[in-house]
Amino acid sequence: MEEIVLFFMSYVFVFIMYQLFIIKPAKKRYVEKNKSKDRDKKELVEIKYLVKRYKLDLEKISYKQLLQIVALVSSFDISLVVSTIMLIENFILSIIVGFILTILLILLSYHFVYVFYKKKGMIKNV
Repeated sequence: MEEIVLFFMSYVFVFIMYQLFIIKPAKKRYVEKNKSKDRDKKELVEIKYLVKRYKLDLEKISYKQLLQIVALVSSFDISLVVSTIMLIENFILSIIVGFILTILLILLSYHFVYVFYKKKGMIKNV
């Protein structure tokens, strides 16, 4: 029960921090980029990954919805890794498990985001 509470609390905390420090500035940059037609503005790494790897069509997708999905997925990944690491006593083992789990979760969770958008028809036809 303690682990579930830790997971939930870390999820809420990470989600709020993600909203404040990553999503809110990204929305602001997106609005400014559209006004100035400047394509050199910074974009989230997660979105760059989805566009490059899975050919997500940003013209069809609501950018704000995509940012929210990225926040939900990333918060879940971080919280799950933290909760798992807290269960391991050995420091070296927890670092190794945390690193491997982080990579696997990122790849798997963003693949699910791709499947979600593929079902909605938001992928470029290449």
